[in-house]
Amino acid sequence: MAEWIDACAATDIAEEDVIRFDHGDRTFIIVRDHEDNYYCTDGLCTHEDVHLCEGLVVEATIECPKHSSIFDVSTGEVETPPACENLHTYKTKVEAGRVFVEI
Repeated sequence: MAEWIDACAATDIAEEDVIRFDHGDRTFIIVRDHEDNYYCTDGLCTHEDVHLCEGLVVEATIECPKHSSIFDVSTGEVETPPACENLHTYKTKVEAGRVFVEI
């Protein structure tokens, strides 16, 4: 059963930036886009399991730091290869200045 997890303070993530969020034995990323929306996806690129927390965020996309695959963080969809599998996305909400993720 999914539950809402307190992941971080909303101010921990700058505009068009990303942070790593670990919960249990899983790794996620939380991205803040240029319009102040927060998104959460799996934290590893689907191409070669590289940590996406080192990636470049532009608007609502993240570019893998190793082979430059680009993912839409709002949907998890791959926009450019070599990755061909989408990222799983997780619902987020901001309450009282904290970012919560439904996992």
